[in-house]
Amino acid sequence: MYWEKDKECMAREDLEQLQLERLQSTLYRVATHVPFYRKKFKELNIDPDGFGFLSELKTLPFTTKQDLRNNYPYGLFAVPLRDVVRVHASSGTTGQATVVGYTQNDIKTWSNLVARVLTATGVGKDDVVQIAFGYGLFTGGFGLHYGSECIGASVIPISSGNTKRQIQIMQDFKTTTLICTPSYALLMADMMIENDININALSLRYGLFGGEPWSEQMREEIKKKLNIIATDNYGLSEVMGPGVAGECQECNGLHINEDHFLFEVISPESLEPVGPGEVGELVITTLTKEAFPVIRYRTRDLAHIIDEPCPCGRTFKRMSRVIGRTDDMLIIRGVNVYPTQIESVLFDIKGTEPHYQIVVEREGHLDKATVMVEVVESIFFDQMKKQRQLVDHIKKRLATELGISVDVKLVEEKSLERFEGKATRVIDKRKL
Repeated sequence: MYWEKDKECMAREDLEQLQLERLQSTLYRVATHVPFYRKKFKELNIDPDGFGFLSELKTLPFTTKQDLRNNYPYGLFAVPLRDVVRVHASSGTTGQATVVGYTQNDIKTWSNLVARVLTATGVGKDDVVQIAFGYGLFTGGFGLHYGSECIGASVIPISSGNTKRQIQIMQDFKTTTLICTPSYALLMADMMIENDININALSLRYGLFGGEPWSEQMREEIKKKLNIIATDNYGLSEVMGPGVAGECQECNGLHINEDHFLFEVISPESLEPVGPGEVGELVITTLTKEAFPVIRYRTRDLAHIIDEPCPCGRTFKRMSRVIGRTDDMLIIRGVNVYPTQIESVLFDIKGTEPHYQIVVEREGHLDKATVMVEVVESIFFDQMKKQRQLVDHIKKRLATELGISVDVKLVEEKSLERFEGKATRVIDKRKL
């Protein structure tokens, strides 16, 4: 299924010509209307009118989240405020909030790109879409809402929270499509199982999950528990919101909407491009944003690009699922560790639950990581010998996967905090 087949299946050479033309237009826009970029270009002696090749993209300056904060609230807008019909912002919990704006055309483009992602999953006008992402300044709820309406689906804008009501609405309103974070989908699934709700009696067919990194094992768990097609989608408010990339039913990577975004993958240390297929930090340049265009935005998200063609027929390159963020990454005794690596191991071990937390502490001058693992009741209250055997098994598996040893502590079911939004997987006590 395609939403815009003529664009999603465009010939590669036509796509690259379109990208170049749109990049040239964007550079003119920011050089003319955004003082921050005008100053940057002047400092680097860059002529925004002299771009003739996409390969020259790497000569442009990066944009960082700190740049967005430094220009709070409207310093990076490329249109007068009277032309901005929507403003979204990050929460600002780790610093100054980042503010983004949309013109009427931006909203239309956003809706269309989310419609592509929904359609690729299989969602259509006959579906009932329950959006359990938060609304408000967060872009997730509104982006997926307007994309769902764009394809003609019936939308239930329930927002996040109140899990019992979510399940009741799902039953009563015959929801066919669930949209939320993957960890919240599992929380709902577990609650339904606990309350003896027959999953097969629901009308659910599809789930679009994003907002946090998740593993292939977690996808399989969601599919098994909810009996749905579960796809990954990617977006970030700084470049638009949801709709930047999304999986088709092949579930073999997320199709990047390349006619609207230029992607690069760089080494977070050297800032140079990584080799084909190598994991690095995603860098995104918007090609069609009017109110808030960004050049070479460093996302801090870690993934790799997939060049091979997809059986679905779309010609856009794909990105792997996000394996983590450079600022979520743990460095333990010189080894980079990502929460999703730990998650993959735990999903393979019988008796463990899909809920865990990593506690990082400092003992002397060394960092110590402890993985708190929920286990089923029968194991938690089993003989100490069997508990030790399970701990040893988990530690060995983690050591093999991570390349270092970490401590493991078994905890009772439901003893770790549950999250209705993004799950907090790492508690870093070194900062306290």
